[in-house]
Amino acid sequence: MITAHTTIDGYIQAQPTHVQHLLQQMREIIRKAAPKAQEVISYGMPAFKGYRVLVYFAAAKEHIGFYPTGSGIEHFKGEFGGYKWSKGAVQFPLNEPLPVKLITRMVKFRLAEDKELETLKASTKNKAVKK
Repeated sequence: MITAHTTIDGYIQAQPTHVQHLLQQMREIIRKAAPKAQEVISYGMPAFKGYRVLVYFAAAKEHIGFYPTGSGIEHFKGEFGGYKWSKGAVQFPLNEPLPVKLITRMVKFRLAEDKELETLKASTKNKAVKK
């Protein structure tokens, strides 16, 4: 049976004990990098949202998946070293410490993109209203 979680706390508490600490650490890294972002569950995963979703993260059998969207992966792909990654995600193994500095930089990159989009949308909306 799959349980749909409505909060990040619920998601973390439902995971195996040995994974909960890493998930909580991931949450804190993101929260520190984007303190005004809203915590949400999106696509069944913990996520942080500004104007739009900045990043997602989730537990898997052998890793923590981190999903900074395609632009976040593209911008940082040269820094992933031995981590497995794909077009929209990077995998951090459960038996290794989380790369705090890299995650922080990725979140801040996504936050800057988000602010840029919000400003652009507001500017476009204001121009349409003035016509």
